[in-house]
Amino acid sequence: MSTPRIIFAGTPEFALAALKALVDAGLPPVAVLTQPDRPAGRGRKLTASPVKKFASQQDIPVLQPKTLRDGDARAAIAALRPDVMIVAAYGLLLPQEVLDIPSHGCVNVHASLLPRWRGAAPIQAAILAGDARTGISLMAMTAGLDCGPVYATQSIAIAADETAAELHDRLAELGGALLIAELQAILNGECVAVEQDESLVAYAGKIQTQDAEINWSRPASEISRAVRAYNPAPGAYFFRGDDRIKIWRASVVAGINGTPGEFLQYDKDGIVVACGEDGLRLEELQMAGKRRAAACEFVEQVNLR
Repeated sequence: MSTPRIIFAGTPEFALAALKALVDAGLPPVAVLTQPDRPAGRGRKLTASPVKKFASQQDIPVLQPKTLRDGDARAAIAALRPDVMIVAAYGLLLPQEVLDIPSHGCVNVHASLLPRWRGAAPIQAAILAGDARTGISLMAMTAGLDCGPVYATQSIAIAADETAAELHDRLAELGGALLIAELQAILNGECVAVEQDESLVAYAGKIQTQDAEINWSRPASEISRAVRAYNPAPGAYFFRGDDRIKIWRASVVAGINGTPGEFLQYDKDGIVVACGEDGLRLEELQMAGKRRAAACEFVEQVNLR
C-alpha cells in the first residue's frame, strides 16, 4: 500500500520512542493524540507531554481530548481517515467506536510479553516478580484490557541489578524498532495476529505510593527487587520515626540473622538491615526534601541508630 495514514496515540517518554521511530522511518503520523497538559513541577505549571512537545516540533497536528467517548473527538479522528492508529502508553480508554475508525484497526505497543503482565505497570511487575525476561508485544487492540491478539513479540533479558527506569528506556527503544520492523507486514495482512493464551494471563495493576513502602518481614531478595522496580517512581521507602526515607540502591546480604527491620551495620559499605530472610544493604538513600546520598554520607547526616 502507499504511505499509510497513521494516527499516533501516546503520552509519556515510553510512547515518544515509538513516535520518533515512525518519523525517522519516513512515516510521520497525520495527527497525534495525547493527554491534556498537566500541572507539573514546583510551580504546578501546565506542562505538555513529551509526545506533544515532539509532535509540535515536527509540525504534526495534536489533538488532546479529555475523553474519547465524546462525539466531537471521535468525529475529529474519523475526519483524518486513518489507515491505522498506533497506541503506546496513551492513558485513555479507546471505546469500540474509536477502535473501529481506522481501516486496519489499532495496534498497541505494549511493554511485556503478553499475556503476561497486562495492565498499567508491566515493567515494574516483571522486576517485582523476578522475571528473567520481558519484552515488547505488538497487539491488535480490542475493547478489553490488553487482551487482543498479538502480531509480534521480541524479548530481552532483565539484568540482575536493572531498575525500572533502565528497563523502561531499553523497552521503549525496542518497541519503536519492532513497530517499524513489523508495521508494513501488519498493514499488508502478511502478519497474522495470534490469540493470547488466557491460562497464562497475569495483571500489573496501577502502582500506588503505599505499594512502595518496605515490609522488612519479606525476604531481602523481594525487597531488593522492590527497590529496583520502584526506581524512579514512586521510590521504595521506609519510616524511621516520623522521617520517610527513600531507598535508591540496595543489595542483598546473605546469611544475615536478626529481627526484621533491625539496623545491624553502619560503615563505608552501607547500612545493613535484617529482613525476613537474609539482610539488605542500603547503599543510596534520600530524606524528603533532601538530595540523594551514599549511605556512608547519609549516616553522618541522619541519626538512624
